[in-house]
Amino acid sequence: MSRPHAPPSAKLVVGLLFCETDLQQRALRALCQHFGPMDFLTEPESFTYTNYYDSEMGQGIYRQVGSFLELVPSDTLPEIKLLTNQLEIQFSSEGGRQVNIDPGLLSEERLVLATGKNFTHRIYLRDGIYADLTLIYQKSGYQPLPWTYPSYREPGLLHLLGALRQKLIFQRTGRLPRKPAPKGGPF
Repeated sequence: MSRPHAPPSAKLVVGLLFCETDLQQRALRALCQHFGPMDFLTEPESFTYTNYYDSEMGQGIYRQVGSFLELVPSDTLPEIKLLTNQLEIQFSSEGGRQVNIDPGLLSEERLVLATGKNFTHRIYLRDGIYADLTLIYQKSGYQPLPWTYPSYREPGLLHLLGALRQKLIFQRTGRLPRKPAPKGGPF
């Protein structure tokens, strides 16, 4: 028989889409007010994987991925997603989002993103929020699944998440990495 116990804390990561630098800065400051300081943020890169957001946000969308220093309880993903939804509304214009914030929890085993949309591989959590299993850790790195978004398949991002995994392990256990992160990214 398995005995229930609290899961270990996880590293909060966010994917951020935006067109205007001013809104990006305001969104990052608001996120830091709620979740504390960031410990990593990628450079903005053109988001060219889909034009899904163009009608709402306009063209020339940029993407960044960041993580926060303080670890969070693994069962707080719904609250985090509801809060980021409120921030998106706060920064919206004429009913359309100007910033898209996708939170997720990075653990040693996986990356789970939060979403309000149901689909076959998503598990309902509560309050209208689903867990989207996006990546799993196997063979010394995070691996995409058939439904993983193209932007989360990028070798550079996978390498970055591997480095953040090593930091997560150190934060939770004080254990230093035993071997270098797998090659495959520009970092």
